[in-house]
Amino acid sequence: MTVGSAGDSGTADSRPTVYDLAPNCTRTDVEEGERYHAVVNGVVEYGVFVDLSDDVSGLVHESNLAGSYGVGDRLIVCLDEIRENGDLSFVEETLEEYRTVAVDHDPDVTPVSDLAIGDAVTIEGTVAQIKQTGGPTVFRVADESGIVACTAFEEAGVRAYPDVELDDVVRISGTVEKHDGAPQIEVDSLDALTGDVADAVRTRLEAGLTERAEPHAVEPLIEWPAFEKLRDDLEEVARQLRRTVLEGRPIRVRHHADGDGMCASLPVQLALERFIAEVHEDADAPRHLFKRLPSKAPFYEMEDVTRDLNFALEGRARHGQKLPLLLMLDNGSTEEDVPAYENLAHYDMPIVVVDHHHPDPEAVNPLLDAHVNPYLYDEDYRITTGMMCVELARMIDPTVTDELRHVPAVAGLSDRSKAEAMESYLDLAAETGYDRGDLERIGEALDYAAHWLKYSAGKTLVSDVLNVGCEDEGRHRELVEFLSTRAERDVDRQLAALEPHVEHERLANEAHLYRVDLDSFAHRFTYPAPGKTTGQLHDRKVTETGDPVITIGYGPDFAVLRSDGVRLDIPEMVAELNEEVVGGGVSGGGHLVVGSIKFVKGMRDEVIDSLVAKMADAELDEELSSTASLD
Repeated sequence: MTVGSAGDSGTADSRPTVYDLAPNCTRTDVEEGERYHAVVNGVVEYGVFVDLSDDVSGLVHESNLAGSYGVGDRLIVCLDEIRENGDLSFVEETLEEYRTVAVDHDPDVTPVSDLAIGDAVTIEGTVAQIKQTGGPTVFRVADESGIVACTAFEEAGVRAYPDVELDDVVRISGTVEKHDGAPQIEVDSLDALTGDVADAVRTRLEAGLTERAEPHAVEPLIEWPAFEKLRDDLEEVARQLRRTVLEGRPIRVRHHADGDGMCASLPVQLALERFIAEVHEDADAPRHLFKRLPSKAPFYEMEDVTRDLNFALEGRARHGQKLPLLLMLDNGSTEEDVPAYENLAHYDMPIVVVDHHHPDPEAVNPLLDAHVNPYLYDEDYRITTGMMCVELARMIDPTVTDELRHVPAVAGLSDRSKAEAMESYLDLAAETGYDRGDLERIGEALDYAAHWLKYSAGKTLVSDVLNVGCEDEGRHRELVEFLSTRAERDVDRQLAALEPHVEHERLANEAHLYRVDLDSFAHRFTYPAPGKTTGQLHDRKVTETGDPVITIGYGPDFAVLRSDGVRLDIPEMVAELNEEVVGGGVSGGGHLVVGSIKFVKGMRDEVIDSLVAKMADAELDEELSSTASLD
């Protein structure tokens, strides 16, 4: 119990002590021989029954009464005996002088992880969710060890404890029952803690959550000094994601809808869903607390953020959830993302970015809670997001490691990474039974599936293609063969129709320039999309010439750019074009030598002519090559 004196001068006091129990005190807070303030709750022939608190009552026998009392009268009693059957026997005390000491109940608090079915328990934690059902109110409460549902009933469909809010520190007493295979507390009492008591609980929870949120120390899959620069940042993101799960906050993932984007998002999804299920002991928890969606553009569009924000606000209104953490993978680093982030800034939604597109840190970092990007450490796009996210997933849950050994190689081949580490990743994949051809077919199948899925996550299909969380190895192999064959057929058809209309010229710097009007000479609304079509044409021309090559595929108001062996800086060129072509409305970006731009339809010729002029002035670099897809 916790005691606090009333009327204590701070000096030695010889007066007898009378304890005043708080309403929530239990029999563990009383001792034989001590004096207590009591209230009469019943009068019988043989004495009076008295209450010391809501849970502590007993009898003062008539032989131990100094006066006569009615219900509600107050008196001072001494606890004479705690009998074997649990009954309490009191004796009235008559004191002229005494000092009162208030007693608060310090219950035996049970960690959520130690809950046992059938036990009467008290837990302390923060409210992570408040959901009103047609029957009881369900409070999901998180402590340092886990999260548990606590059901309180006022009347059907009526909110119990209406003054309790999200993130309040609460103390709940009740009985542990089993619901849908997981522990659930049937609430007897729920109190929102305040003051020093709440602060002490928060301090305890903070220490425990900080310890549990620590990422796992895993050895990197390969030795790669360039990658080591990013490990501290990835560990911080793993720490934040684990902490988010422990606090019961949902996570919403947005990723670029291409091979590297899916190689980034699927491993993180697998790791987080396993961790969510572990923390909540609820098979349905991952479905409610994790959502992954692709983004067609390599940046966060206003359409996407509006959908995400609306979904999050509906979740808060309907299910009492906190607003989610937004995790951006393989996009989110550029100035084009800023309007969407500024929209989210009006709400409590943390934003974390793991990306390898050329960043605008001064524009985006003030709006982000974390940002991992190789450019921030003088590295570049050769370190793909898929490579980073495989290590991130292992830091969250190392049990996923064996399922992910082939994924970095798929990510690198999908984004055409020429990193020196690719051979090591290919060797790692070979140990799991995949040769280079297998991995390239997986990448093609991912791109093909992503194209037709459009804005759908396609969880099971994509998992089966990448063989991450896949339950049938045979189905994975057959699916990859089918989809990659279809993709190859569709690419060949597209290029066969396109090739006669490709324009070629030799620039002043001796680079080959190939350009084609995709709107006029490519099949529309089918696979491959403009970005993929331009990339495939570009790869064919690089193979044919063996020289520096630039390829431009354009439509009425866009252009997709690819370059090998030419020192381009597409983000810088876009910024210059926006200033130089007045009324062009130029925007876009991407990697240094791979990107896409947008402009107004009526200024297409001026924009592309200015773009080609800048390309003609660029220096050649035989070792520089395009690496990423912007489908």
